[in-house]
Amino acid sequence: MKLATLNDGSRDGRLLVVSRDLLQAVHAPVSTLQYAIENWTRAEPVLQALYEKLNVGDAAGSFAFDPVTAMAPLPRAYQWCDGSAFLNHGTLMQKAFNLEPIEGVEHTPLMYQGAGDDFFGPRSDICLPSVEQGIDFEGEFGVLVDDVPLGCSAGQALGHIKLVLQINDVSLRALAPREMKTGFGFLQAKPSTGFAPVAVTPDELGDSWHEGRVHLPLNVQWNGQWFGQPNGGQMDFSFGDLIAHAAFTRRLGAGTLIGSGTVSNRERSAGSACIAERRAIEMIEHGAPRTTFMKFGDRVQMEVFGKDGQSLFGAIDQRVVQANN
Repeated sequence: MKLATLNDGSRDGRLLVVSRDLLQAVHAPVSTLQYAIENWTRAEPVLQALYEKLNVGDAAGSFAFDPVTAMAPLPRAYQWCDGSAFLNHGTLMQKAFNLEPIEGVEHTPLMYQGAGDDFFGPRSDICLPSVEQGIDFEGEFGVLVDDVPLGCSAGQALGHIKLVLQINDVSLRALAPREMKTGFGFLQAKPSTGFAPVAVTPDELGDSWHEGRVHLPLNVQWNGQWFGQPNGGQMDFSFGDLIAHAAFTRRLGAGTLIGSGTVSNRERSAGSACIAERRAIEMIEHGAPRTTFMKFGDRVQMEVFGKDGQSLFGAIDQRVVQANN
């Protein structure tokens, strides 16, 4: 099943069921994705039945789906926790900047709590104050969960994943070092996060979803040029591990979003999903970075295709612009 949120002028939008080929949509019988995830046992069968009708052209009131009108699938979340599940990314940063290794990083996931009150839609401009802040994109996968009990195990956590999403976790690299040194985590360095237009149930990924990972490449372009296609299957920590980590000392409310962190592969031929990683590789190989961060007017595009060549989540296509004060 594929779900999106139509921008109807309200904060939480209007929930849509979207066809498998992303060409048609129909208004869902429940108003918002937050309501659906909080009442998933009752809502899911109804939404699934409507999805099946839509795919065979039998859904009354269907219309052409336009991702330009889509908000983030969940426009705002009570909780947004982003991990760093690809150890290769951290290893490259550590080597490039001569950082001290983080004790136990191979066994305990890194995670911070981000701002979930104002997510970007797939075609929304990324409005920021200054290019001096080191504007970067970060291609990630994410999952949306129902209510997760305190102390949930990684194996049990997989059963709480109801939807999979694709993410552009915008980062401001010039602001990050100071915030990391404080020990309080990111705030200014992590502005609003962008999402592909459609969230999908895990079964839509077929055998590309197993062991709590998306075993597909994330295709990234910057200003129309290939930047990378790292595969999500190389997560060192699964989404089950990440959810269990977040739920170690507390319950997670329905609608909590968990991110994978930057998709990163050990094979250099896969490219990168963020500029910072490419710069780190350049520092290791050449002694200094050669790639600059984003400028106003730059565009980033991200998309994931299934084994049949069909776009799974739809495309992120965002432009960086200067914010109006």
